[in-house]
Amino acid sequence: MRRLNLLRKAYDSEVARENWHMLKDEWKKIGRNEPCPCGNGKKYKKCCLHKDTEDIPIDYKKWYKQKYDIRLKEPEDIEKIRFAGNLVIETLDAVEAALRPGLTTDEINTMVHRFAETHGVVPAPLNYRGFPKSVCTSVNEVICHGIPGPETLKDGDIINVDVTYIYQGFYADASKTYFVGTPSPEARRIVDVTAESLKAAMELLKPGSTIGDIGWAIQRYAESRNCSVVREFVGHGVGFDFHEPPQIPHFGKKGQGVTLVPGMVFTVEPMINLGKPDLFVADDGWTAITSDRQLSAQFEQTFLITEDGFESLTPYEL
Repeated sequence: MRRLNLLRKAYDSEVARENWHMLKDEWKKIGRNEPCPCGNGKKYKKCCLHKDTEDIPIDYKKWYKQKYDIRLKEPEDIEKIRFAGNLVIETLDAVEAALRPGLTTDEINTMVHRFAETHGVVPAPLNYRGFPKSVCTSVNEVICHGIPGPETLKDGDIINVDVTYIYQGFYADASKTYFVGTPSPEARRIVDVTAESLKAAMELLKPGSTIGDIGWAIQRYAESRNCSVVREFVGHGVGFDFHEPPQIPHFGKKGQGVTLVPGMVFTVEPMINLGKPDLFVADDGWTAITSDRQLSAQFEQTFLITEDGFESLTPYEL
């Protein structure tokens, strides 16, 4: 009970008190040789392991950095991520308005790059590990990381457009899958299932939930609709960098993984296939394609865990 009381005291907001019993699982994960959650840098066994007082503070910012390399965000950090996120959504809205049969994916890239230049942000994908363009455009059976080029969109296509901007060193990341012209029943189905999968995950974004809960919710919904979840690509921490801990798998078991606490910022970006989950990567080293060439869709938002739930820093309706 000593340890549980410490955790309860350290996490003392009205809503958090309702969830503190779930956070106790995070306390149980502390190993004797791990950093003490009080944040002083000592090992747990040499610090608070045998203390009886209930007044030991838990510094989640230091603890999560030491234990998981997760950097919790402060209000001033969040404001800049939110600003970048708003521009990401403005860009996606502009792309949606321009989509039509006959448009090339390279024209989408030009739109995104010019928007970034005009608004004083940097398109994060450009030159990231050699990626040659400013946005990812993934059409039909392409799961993710499609490279814009001369490909012309056709009536009935679906396309995922993935935009990440950097504003004053802070990153925000989001993507949406769109219909081009009139969708087929199969296209409508995979897009709807993917959007609902993200919505299912959002219901569990709150302090006390775990990363495993997120993946469990997505997998449970998608597979209940006879679709499959891509395993090779996952969500990720974001904000200070393009990709940072933790990884957010879109499959998993309820109750497993790191416990969510306020200040965490990460993407949830389920990639759902109409057929099997298997994939291959094209010779360009980037473009991931379904092995059975069936359709794939993705929706992504950047989320902040707050004291009473979550905020999307790249909000749009699903």
